Amino acid sequence: MLVDNDSARSALLSQALQDQGYQVVSRVAPGPSLLAKIAQVMPDMIVIDTDCPDRDMLESVSLLNKHNPLPVVMFADEESEAVIQQAIRSGVSGYISSHVQPERVKSIMKVAVARFREYQALKDELQQTKSELETSRLMQKAKALLMKHKKATEDEAHKAIMKMSMDQNKPVSEVAQNIIQVLDMQL
Repeated sequence: MLVDNDSARSALLSQALQDQGYQVVSRVAPGPSLLAKIAQVMPDMIVIDTDCPDRDMLESVSLLNKHNPLPVVMFADEESEAVIQQAIRSGVSGYISSHVQPERVKSIMKVAVARFREYQALKDELQQTKSELETSRLMQKAKALLMKHKKATEDEAHKAIMKMSMDQNKPVSEVAQNIIQVLDMQL
């Protein structure tokens, strides 16, 4: 999907993308309905061509990155480091601060997709690590409460939580949270 409010510029970039084997499924103007248009078309990638990304554009990219992440390449005339940093923080995978050079389009798209995939893998890994740390924290607290209230050893408390998880077919974190809620109320 190509996003640009300048139809002549959009046509040039569209042609450059098509010449490199990309299919432009839709050309749209930026605006408040951009996210709805993206949801409707479901493109594989977003290419934004703009003079300078404004706050609304970057907010749209940020919301897209949060709810429906896609590789986003932005061609802009603006070379300000602050603007580039804002664009990258909002989820732009590739920021090119020059006019479109058709012979570079394919390599720019490939790099942006690779950066997007790497970022998503890191984001998933971070989420997994946070989840594991939270489960560990809940497990430690639940074991401490079982040891205190049931006079169990740490190993017995651990085995009791694991058995409850298997018997109830619930994640360890949920079982530990339930134990904490019940035993904390008894204090």
